Amino acid sequence: MKIIKRDGHMVDYSPEKIENAILKANMEVEEEDQASSTQIRNIIKYIEGLGKKRMLVEDIQDIIEKKLMSIGKYELAKKYITYRYTRELVRKSNTTDLAIKELIDGENEYWNTENSNKNAKVVTTQRDYLAGITSTDITRRFLLPEDIVRAHDEGIIHFHDADYFAQNALHNCDLINLEDMLQNGTNINGVMIEKPHRFLTAMTIATQLITAVNSSQYGGCTITLTHLAPFVRASYEKYLQKYKDRKFSKEDCEKYAKEDLAREIKDGVQTFQYQINSMTTTNGQAPFLSVCMYLGETEEYKEELAMVIEEVLKQRIEGMKNEKGVFITPAFPKLLYVLEEDNIHEDSKYWYLTELAAKCTAKRMVPDYISEKVMKQLKIDKNGNGNCYPCMGCRSFLTPYVDENGKPKYYGRFNQGVVTINLVDVALTSDKDKDLFWKIMDERLELCHRALQVRHKRLSKATSDVAPILWQYGALARLKKGESIHDLLHHGYSTISLGYAGLYECVKFMTGHSHTDNGEGKEFGLEVMRHLNDACNKWKAEEDIDYSVYGTPIESTTYKFAKALRERFGVIKGITDRDYITNSYHVPVFEEIDAFTKLKLESEFQNLSPGGAISYIETPNLTNNIDAVIEVIKFIYDNIMYAELNTKSDYCHECGYTGEILIDDNLEWYCPNCGNRDHDKMNVARRTCGYIGANFWNKGRTQEIKERVIHIDNKDDEE
Repeated sequence: MKIIKRDGHMVDYSPEKIENAILKANMEVEEEDQASSTQIRNIIKYIEGLGKKRMLVEDIQDIIEKKLMSIGKYELAKKYITYRYTRELVRKSNTTDLAIKELIDGENEYWNTENSNKNAKVVTTQRDYLAGITSTDITRRFLLPEDIVRAHDEGIIHFHDADYFAQNALHNCDLINLEDMLQNGTNINGVMIEKPHRFLTAMTIATQLITAVNSSQYGGCTITLTHLAPFVRASYEKYLQKYKDRKFSKEDCEKYAKEDLAREIKDGVQTFQYQINSMTTTNGQAPFLSVCMYLGETEEYKEELAMVIEEVLKQRIEGMKNEKGVFITPAFPKLLYVLEEDNIHEDSKYWYLTELAAKCTAKRMVPDYISEKVMKQLKIDKNGNGNCYPCMGCRSFLTPYVDENGKPKYYGRFNQGVVTINLVDVALTSDKDKDLFWKIMDERLELCHRALQVRHKRLSKATSDVAPILWQYGALARLKKGESIHDLLHHGYSTISLGYAGLYECVKFMTGHSHTDNGEGKEFGLEVMRHLNDACNKWKAEEDIDYSVYGTPIESTTYKFAKALRERFGVIKGITDRDYITNSYHVPVFEEIDAFTKLKLESEFQNLSPGGAISYIETPNLTNNIDAVIEVIKFIYDNIMYAELNTKSDYCHECGYTGEILIDDNLEWYCPNCGNRDHDKMNVARRTCGYIGANFWNKGRTQEIKERVIHIDNKDDEE
């Protein structure tokens, strides 16, 4: 028999522990009130006679109390209850000391690999993690119900970002309303920031605003270059006026003004890129930023927007220099390129931008691609109109919304947070009984629902004063001082996410098939997804809160879930025999499938993840095969809302090798050219969970990266 402890760990049953606990209570009472050895053995025999495979430690303690009272040992039962209560107090005492020591000493595996964009060795990150350890401890002991903590510990659900939850003021991710802040002015740390009058100034201010916003939340944020395009025209007009004042001819005025503008756009984009990658937020990393490039957002400033997009793509293709002076792939900002009629065909006016985007993807893994065509089919607002807009951070999408004037609104909106259900655990607990599967599913969903309600209620206590940059000065709202943000948490203005993980393993265990089989497996997978959506729609209707199904990234949680499943159910071939479970609805990384089949199949599941999801394909080096990239891009436009291509772009400091740094059978990274294994002497960039990571990963995620198969055949190019 296995015993499930309060922290979720599973240990072997030990009758000696029961005997010792009763004997300790025996010592606290008179002899006539003590339990005899025979009575203690009978209690132990009763527990063993239940024939349970697993028991909660609390259930065993309840049985002991009842048995002691049933044999008239009331005083002993009272002492045992007191002993149990005292132990509970000890367990609930502060538990941060060891975790903090391990973090500072560099011995804590979880914090060392918790986020592939954070280096746990540096003081800024450690400061964030120190606060995170304290927040997690407070969250577990005081803020969450015990059953939710227990479910989190057992890997049944995952309560995301507990390391930020102690503060009631922090939300997850958002679309920054940069237009409002730049056009109407804003405020940082009590300093008024007025409307800039040229592009370079606007780009500089934008980086400061992004850093301030990112420091007031814990998730990713997104801006659009559309909000910066008007300042390109402002700069051009200043240059044009300068040459007019010098009495140049009309032709020369325009010629020299355009030359000056081109230099300023280049300088502005370079300033933006340098500052985003060199600044550090209070989260101990560069701003977790995505940048949207969507020509369809403006007609008035489309030409100016195209100029900025072109320069951003050119500079990203070049990359950024590492400490050796070698150009490498930066992690941020993530780029989002919207495919539309104006740029998807060879004869489209802005086709040249799509060609640049393809070259950039082949070299630097970005941009990712959003299909305006598909998104407008899926994101229908209450006016009956399709909408296209970027994700918040790496994959979280808002639901359609129109403001009080009947106009669609996306920038200035946000996500309240995430709780994820482990679908694999639901399947294994049901032991392939489908009726039991749906019963357990509903129980687990209600557990997630209550956890999400805790998130919502805690955030609803915040006022605009807790983060003026967000709530008073335009990033998300223009509320008055002291005004509650409560109204912004309802009526569809913001979302809250029911995450899910492990659809593949869930379906495989229940049906014996992958959800890619276009048969029983696929239909069961879609049924699971529809069930998640039905739950969210029910909660939304009852509470006027936009619950939304979300394909969770689970960067480090994939390893945690895998370990928890193995502890609870043992090693099951094809289900729990790896150190990771599959993200969201994805085709498992080891399954052989071509790029187009994968994207087409996953599009059906992506449609059922309205709160966010991303699909991807793994590719070989395509820098000399841009035609293949373009073919994939065109397929994305016609078939799937949001997708990306994963390439490899690494560098070895020891020998100067550029290519793919490999992973051996012991999950250690090494240079295939010189054998270098020192993480500090290599730059490795891999897409994990929608964004690029560059600080290495835990054991589970590393195994997942190693087992990824290629989805595009590049043999013709290699020949």
